[in-house]
Amino acid sequence: MEPQANPAVIATAHTHAGPIETDALIIGAGPVGLFQVFELGLLEIKAHVIDSLPQPGGQPIELYPDKPIYDIPAIPVCTGQQLTDALLKQIEPFGASFHLGQTVSVLREQDDGRFEVATSAGTRFVARTVFIAAGVGAFEPRSIKLDGLAAFEGRQLFHRVRNPADFAGKNLIIAGGGDSALDWALNFAGAGPHQAESVILLHRRDGFRAAPASVARMHQLCEAQQMQFMVGQVTGYDERDGQLVAAKVTGGDGVARVVPLDALLVFFGLSPRLGPIAEWNLQIERKQLVVDTEKFATSVPGIFAVGDINTYPGKKKLILSGFHECALAAFAAAAIVFPDKGRIHLQYTTTSPKLHKVLGVETPVFA
Repeated sequence: MEPQANPAVIATAHTHAGPIETDALIIGAGPVGLFQVFELGLLEIKAHVIDSLPQPGGQPIELYPDKPIYDIPAIPVCTGQQLTDALLKQIEPFGASFHLGQTVSVLREQDDGRFEVATSAGTRFVARTVFIAAGVGAFEPRSIKLDGLAAFEGRQLFHRVRNPADFAGKNLIIAGGGDSALDWALNFAGAGPHQAESVILLHRRDGFRAAPASVARMHQLCEAQQMQFMVGQVTGYDERDGQLVAAKVTGGDGVARVVPLDALLVFFGLSPRLGPIAEWNLQIERKQLVVDTEKFATSVPGIFAVGDINTYPGKKKLILSGFHECALAAFAAAAIVFPDKGRIHLQYTTTSPKLHKVLGVETPVFA
């Protein structure tokens, strides 16, 4: 299912003759970037948000919009799409401006301590604080390295499933040994609205990096002849009239077999790359930005990093961890944005009339 942006929230900024001046600029519109808007908004700091994707939501929207997420506090289960929609609804009161489909190409500190930022679309900013919430950076799916195969990308070669209905009734080869490969193999092999004509799960070995329950279910479906599992790798392909018609699969025995197909789904994971972030003079460790655990500040004062892009002792790459980081980073930023206020006191959304006003809700009267 294609993610749908909420027009009430996504107020995409128009072209400006000069740079856009802002107190906070967030790079990345995934779940953590969206929650950063909320935490800043509570402190009356309005943000602009940049993302390379054409819609907010980040990796959950791009890779698994319909896949369940179980570890968001107080939400027993939600999909990536539902989580994104809820976060967009939550930040509505703060009027963040989104600049989508563009990447940050320039980030440099000015003499006055603010940051000059420019994007691939020519949008320019001058920001007091910058929050890098870019996930794993710019990421691209790992694929099968065969000359000419990339020409079928988006037609018969896929690295993500946007609309499961597109694969119903087709002969599928699904390559990979992780959760994504197993999940989609089970989905298309099962007796549901998206059932494929045939499903072959292909992995280079008979061990998996997927949930044991999924592996067990896959073997059950194979025994019931509802799908097939093959050990091997795609080492070639056949095409006819510009269409991919078969894959050449070489097994562990060294024998190459021709396997007919309508579509080839490849789930080999992502290859992260920092891209321009690597040129911003920030301390980097193993392709991640080093931060402290008091402010989640980078090695450059005024630039913060939250979510999967950062690293610190004990770091866990969880969405809920990123949410915590956003709160502390926002308070640290407030001291920069409002230097004359002194200490920024913690208030609670449950009882604070000031926060109720910011959120646009009525202060409850308790008996």
